[in-house]
Amino acid sequence: MDQVMRRRRKALFLFFLLPGIAMSSWVTRTPDIRDRLEVSTGQMGLVLFGLSLGSMTGILCTGPLVSRFGTRPVIAWGTGLVIVGMATISAGSLAASVQVVTAGLCLFGAGMGSGDVAVNVDAADVERIADVTTMPTLHGCFSLGTVIGAGAGMAVTAIGVPVHWHLAVVTLISIVIFWYAIRSVPSGTGLGSPTQAEEGATRSRPKVWKDRKLVLIGAIVLAMALAEGSANDWLPLLMVDGHDLDSALGSLVYAGFAAAMTLGRFTGSFFLEHFGRTSVVRASAVSGALGLLLVIFSDNVVLAGAAVLFWGLGASLGFPVALSAAGDSGPEQTARISLVATIGYVAFLVGPPGLGFLGDHFGLRSAMLVVLLFVGSAVLLAPAVDTHRRSTVARSVRENESDRPRNW
Repeated sequence: MDQVMRRRRKALFLFFLLPGIAMSSWVTRTPDIRDRLEVSTGQMGLVLFGLSLGSMTGILCTGPLVSRFGTRPVIAWGTGLVIVGMATISAGSLAASVQVVTAGLCLFGAGMGSGDVAVNVDAADVERIADVTTMPTLHGCFSLGTVIGAGAGMAVTAIGVPVHWHLAVVTLISIVIFWYAIRSVPSGTGLGSPTQAEEGATRSRPKVWKDRKLVLIGAIVLAMALAEGSANDWLPLLMVDGHDLDSALGSLVYAGFAAAMTLGRFTGSFFLEHFGRTSVVRASAVSGALGLLLVIFSDNVVLAGAAVLFWGLGASLGFPVALSAAGDSGPEQTARISLVATIGYVAFLVGPPGLGFLGDHFGLRSAMLVVLLFVGSAVLLAPAVDTHRRSTVARSVRENESDRPRNW
């Protein structure tokens, strides 16, 4: 059993790593893609809206799909869409087609949204079985993937490799990772009973929506997802347009953000065990707000670049800690995680076009004031993630309700 669990954890590490590599690979090339498509900042926001639309579509469908089929097929389907989306973005860049790039981002987002919920449900199950905080480390693998992808993106940008060739290689690497990892993901995780599957739409969803604490957890995810997502979408362009860096240095700053995210997530378990969820989320929000404040208002490019590290550290733990809190907040774990993740993905739906519109009229630095406002609100909402007392009751309910054998 221990060997099976180790293989399962390794597979989850890879399924968090893969989208991180894919995401940062095209993010670091957004200045080049914008120039290739010959669009303005506002028009680029509409292109990125394809990613948001796909993400929301994927995430809204995932809860019922996981309850009906389990996490394994949904993870496989979502990762497959990520790979196809990456290949489509590559083709769209080659053809200099706004429509093809937008369609590729839509497919990519649908895969990210559906795969993200499914892999987090699987990760929460591993966390419950092992009774050890592992969610930040798993999300750290996503951030590690962004570091790897950003480093590679910065290098190929500096030497002038065309975007389409860069993304084509990333697509091939993603196929290899997917083929290796999917074999170790067990079937049956997250699978609801027939009654749950039939009544999920009419009973489960209203119950979790009525949980006020869960909605507050979702608000924290919204704020911290906006902090992370705005950097993923706009940070290279923010440094290029707002602080007059060239594309290679803009990618370097984004790599620093990704590295700070990785550090925060890999060390997060230590701080959570010693200080608790509330203190960690509050400190994360303060760090993120400080970083954003300096990036927005400082005219010193070195200080602004260094402040991105505080931004990355601040954005690192809000999302995984809130998902753990959502899973522990009561029964119907899949519905709770799906709901909170859906609220968080509103940031990805509204963020890119909204920030692009504001950036066109007021500049990207001024547009980031919206992100700063949301992150600041997370400081006040932080106590909502303290669900440990409720998790004990919820865990006993889940154990009593599920004595069915698990398929390994």
